[in-house]
Amino acid sequence: MNRANAFAGRTFKELLRDPLNLAFGLGFPLVLLLLMTAIQANIPVTLFELDVLTPGVAVFGLSFISLFSATLISKDRMTSFLMRLFASPLSASDFIAGYTLPLIPISLMQTLFCYACAAVLGMQITANVLLAIVTTLPSALLFIGIGLLCGSVFNDKQVGGICGALLTNLSGWLSGTWFDLGLVGGAFEKVAYCLPFAHAVDAGRAAVAGEYALIMPHLWWVIGYAAVTFAVAVAVFRRKMHRDNV
Repeated sequence: MNRANAFAGRTFKELLRDPLNLAFGLGFPLVLLLLMTAIQANIPVTLFELDVLTPGVAVFGLSFISLFSATLISKDRMTSFLMRLFASPLSASDFIAGYTLPLIPISLMQTLFCYACAAVLGMQITANVLLAIVTTLPSALLFIGIGLLCGSVFNDKQVGGICGALLTNLSGWLSGTWFDLGLVGGAFEKVAYCLPFAHAVDAGRAAVAGEYALIMPHLWWVIGYAAVTFAVAVAVFRRKMHRDNV
C-alpha cells in the first residue's frame, strides 16, 4: 500500500499541472444547472426541478473524471514512463490504486460543488442530500475504472474521443438526466437499465427524496459494474506489464 500511496502522490501532482481541465470539470455542472434552472423558471418541468435534476447532473459531471484518468494513464504509456516503472516492485494493482486514489477526492469535490451550486439556486440542503453525495462514490469509482481501462488500451488521442465524446453522450442519454426514459420506453429503456448510468441517477434521486428502500437496488448495479470494470482494468494493465517486460 505504501508503494501505491507513493505513486498516487506523483499522480496527484500530475493532475495539478492541468488546472484548466480540473476547472472545466468543476464548472461544467454549474453551467448545466444554471441553464436547466432557467428553462424550469420559464417552462416548468418536473424533471428540471433541483431535487430531481441535481443528482443527475452530479452523475453526469463525473463522466469527465473518466477523461482525466484515461488521459493520465495513456500519456504515461505513450511517453514510456510506465515502461521504466515496470522495472520497479509496483504491481498492476499498485499502479491502478495509484491512479485511482487522487481522483476520488477530486470526484467528491466535484459532487460537493454541484450540490453547493444547487443550494445557491434554491435547493434545500438536508441530511438526505448528504446521503445522495455518498451514493455518488460508487459512480465515481465506476467512471474512474472506465477511464483506467480505456487508458490501458488506447492512446491519448483515442481516449479523447472515447471518454470525452462517446462516454459523456452515453451517460447523458442513457441516464435519464435530461428526459424521462419511460417516455421513450421499449428497447431503449431496457438497454438503459441494463447499464449503470440510469441506476446511478435513480439512486441519487431516491436518496434526496428520502426513499431509502429504493437506493440499494439501484446502487448494487453501479457497484457491480464498478467492481467488474476495475477487475478488467487490473487484468489488462497486468497483461501490458508482462508484454512490455518481455
